[in-house]
Amino acid sequence: MIMREQGGRIASAIGVGLRGPHLAEIIATRPAVGWFEIHAENYMGGGPALSRLDDIRRDYRLSLHGVGLSLGTAEGLDHEHLRRLKTLIDRTEPMLVSEHLAWSVSGGVYLADLLPLPYTDEALVVVARNVMMAQDVLRRRLLVENPSSYLRFRDGTMAEPEFLAELVRRTGCGLLCDVNNIHVTCTNLGADAGAYLDALPAAAIGEIHLAGYSAVPRSGRTVLIDDHAAPVSPEVWRLYRRALARFGLVPSLIEWDKALPTFSALLEEARAAERFAREDGGGDACAA
Repeated sequence: MIMREQGGRIASAIGVGLRGPHLAEIIATRPAVGWFEIHAENYMGGGPALSRLDDIRRDYRLSLHGVGLSLGTAEGLDHEHLRRLKTLIDRTEPMLVSEHLAWSVSGGVYLADLLPLPYTDEALVVVARNVMMAQDVLRRRLLVENPSSYLRFRDGTMAEPEFLAELVRRTGCGLLCDVNNIHVTCTNLGADAGAYLDALPAAAIGEIHLAGYSAVPRSGRTVLIDDHAAPVSPEVWRLYRRALARFGLVPSLIEWDKALPTFSALLEEARAAERFAREDGGGDACAA
């Protein structure tokens, strides 16, 4: 692995999202970065994209991040989708596999968004059942990502971190702690981001996401939108430092999906994460 040769343990813990416009440069230059995360659904169809991914993974570790498993769907998981994900995992041998705490399928129709869940006992039963099924088929622990939220359900009976902690207890899954999503959610809903972070079960954190957001005026107030189209904000960097102090050094990803910068600019964000990890998390848990 390139970063094991050039950067050491902390640098190896920091990854970036693998995006098409950067692919030729990455293959040509083999940059010093710890690992790449891919969106699993982009590679389930095989073809040239999967062949290029084989080239990338000769030098880099991979993480698979799903957007279509729909863990919150009451009617159960799509078995064909799960089979195709298992095939991709078997081929790419990723260090981590993750999905969102959301639903996106109804009546066999895939919707164009990750939709929120009410945090109730009934919803917890559904998500836990689906997570256990996914883990049984995939034969590995699944990391579940906290969403960005813009509303609360009236019938919710527990806070989001409480829901996630109970999901971990029931299923043995891990958590993908998206620090940007915590900031977005808590700002939009008037909650305490530090308290949210502190309520998560530290031993379950298998990965951290960092990204940028947009601030949009709505009905006389500002709403934060998790659009992955900007640099990581100072507030999210501060929350990341708190996460490192609590969770230690875990694999951390720079996400940037829209208004893509140059690859060199993306690497600058990764170097910033390395600096914080060196100061705040370098002496604790090891990267995967």
